[in-house]
Amino acid sequence: MLSTMMNTGAPRTGAPRAGTACTVPKAKRRVMIVSANDKILDFAADLLPPGEFVFEEPARSAGEAKRALIQARVDILIINSPLPDDFGTELAIELSDSTMGILLLVKNDLVDSTAYKVEDFGVLTLGKPCGKQSFYQAVKLLSATSAKLARLDEKNRTLEEKMADIRMVNRAKWLLIDNLGMNEKDAHHYIEKRAMDSRQTRREVAEGIIRTYDK
Repeated sequence: MLSTMMNTGAPRTGAPRAGTACTVPKAKRRVMIVSANDKILDFAADLLPPGEFVFEEPARSAGEAKRALIQARVDILIINSPLPDDFGTELAIELSDSTMGILLLVKNDLVDSTAYKVEDFGVLTLGKPCGKQSFYQAVKLLSATSAKLARLDEKNRTLEEKMADIRMVNRAKWLLIDNLGMNEKDAHHYIEKRAMDSRQTRREVAEGIIRTYDK
């Protein structure tokens, strides 16, 4: 019974204790719970500090969760197995490609077999009933992991965008070389000067060149 999870103490707020240094407030972590019943909803809402976490509308099934996640931005997904349309493992694995931290709650006698299936996908399995401290620590771990993955994802996107810019500019250079008889140094200088004079990015200038000459 999930109600027995309420058996040990855990931090109730994210406020710093007296005498500690003030820090810049962190963005609240967005939590979605997928559960066929309300017990886990009440448990999580009672335990997770509102200053640190905000709850999305809960989903009652795997299908409902997938539909909701098309629009909702979620940092932590808590799946309370079993669900009406999936035990919970397939949903966790399917969504593990995202930057979300995923916690799968299963009966204690199924923890080992379930963890074996999902741990390689970065999904954390927790047995129920469990204590407040175990649940809280699992969510905090997933919060930290999710934040790190989000930063790495942002860095990767930035790198991919930079590489795309370089490819676009190089393509424009070769079009200038082929169509206007410039050498590579002159083509590079042309794009740089055009970007400066027009207050555009090099990519924007390159896109204009490509539209003009790539026919």
